[in-house]
Amino acid sequence: MSKLKVGIIGCGGIANQKHLPALAAFSDMCEMVAFCDIEIDRAQAAAQEFGTTDAKIYVDYQELLKDETIDIVHVLTPNVSHSPITVAAFEAGKHVMCEKPMAHNTEAAQKMIDAWKKSGKKFTIGYQNRFRADVQSLYKACEKDELGDIYFAKAHAIRRRAVPTWGVFPDKSQQGGGPLIDIGTHALDITLWMMDNYKPASVSGSVFHKLGNLPEAVEGNMFGPWDPETYEVEDSAFGYIKMENGATIFLESSWALNVLESKEAATTLCGTKSGAQINAGMSYENNELIYNSARNGMLTEERNSTGGAIAFFEGGSNKPEVLEAKQWLEAVKYDKEPLVKPEQAFMVTKILDAVYRSAETGKEVVFGKESVVSQ
Repeated sequence: MSKLKVGIIGCGGIANQKHLPALAAFSDMCEMVAFCDIEIDRAQAAAQEFGTTDAKIYVDYQELLKDETIDIVHVLTPNVSHSPITVAAFEAGKHVMCEKPMAHNTEAAQKMIDAWKKSGKKFTIGYQNRFRADVQSLYKACEKDELGDIYFAKAHAIRRRAVPTWGVFPDKSQQGGGPLIDIGTHALDITLWMMDNYKPASVSGSVFHKLGNLPEAVEGNMFGPWDPETYEVEDSAFGYIKMENGATIFLESSWALNVLESKEAATTLCGTKSGAQINAGMSYENNELIYNSARNGMLTEERNSTGGAIAFFEGGSNKPEVLEAKQWLEAVKYDKEPLVKPEQAFMVTKILDAVYRSAETGKEVVFGKESVVSQ
């Protein structure tokens, strides 16, 4: 099979920091032949650095999708545009990698699922944290039932002060929300994946707009002061999720919160045989994976070693985004199933949407059988 031809829609930060360098690491499998952005300068710059010598430039994604030679499209645009672009890409016969979250609400995500099922193409969502060594290791432990029945969990996405000050992050009309949909989505994805449980029964949520519009709160922000006048999304949000089997998940997320510890893309799992937690984020220099149990009459804790590396013999990059790109390209090239399945990403979006709706109405959101996407 010849090289897979990739079209990039959205050439902003996530494209240049994650997807384009990761795809470039596999020039033996793919080539980036088209770049689209509403700001043509960004598309041109991305094409010059990462594209083929004859890469095409577009400002209208519909024009890019008309190119029948393109096999794969990466949708790397603000959240609200994920659904229409992805649906159009499937209708044009493309495989789709869409950056997280799948969509800004359930209705938009459902349209993506429906279009994918009709297309017969591959579909995945950019949850690169699944490819981290600590996450992979804990997932294997869960697969082997080393924790037993996991009946309580916490999904952590807490920043003390790290409000993004670039792009459209504070713009609700383009993003659909703030830290819950931005980083809470990663924590929830990891937690549900570990539990192998995608059947929610009910969700209660609280969403706070307390610090975003306070001029004095911008002090100490990791990315410099944000503009309180244009900050439209929540600064923190929390969800209480009950699953059909009785298991419970507490989801916490913030860009700005007066708390000491910052934990992001992290999880805590409590099972009948053992517990485990991943500590990651601004408060941790290195990610930690810790198991806890009782042994021979004493409480015990086990920490995994990173193992280090030998100079010049690392055996290739182990960066999560690079491993994600490799697995995705191989899924398309060799007709395999991607690690992040569309049904799983759909349920993450559905739960996040329920947290927002519960907070808005002041009522618990109860799920029915329609909440489970058929396999």
